[in-house]
Amino acid sequence: MAVSYNKLWKLLIDRKMSRAELRRRIKISPNTMTKLIKGKEVSLAVIGRICEALGTDIGNIVEFVQESKERPIALKNQT
Repeated sequence: MAVSYNKLWKLLIDRKMSRAELRRRIKISPNTMTKLIKGKEVSLAVIGRICEALGTDIGNIVEFVQESKERPIALKNQT
């Protein structure tokens, strides 16, 4: 499963807050913000600080999404 922070980005837009402002408010490194932007996993402590700063719950900023897996094409016997 992959992590999606799309809900977080929508929430920031609704609150007219930039990503840079959020980063400064919760005091995370630029590398951690880059992980969030790229949809990579971050620590639960970081998620908790985001929730606290925005006054929301984890389900309103993070979701797990099924990664699409292509099925291999079955080859017919060519004898």
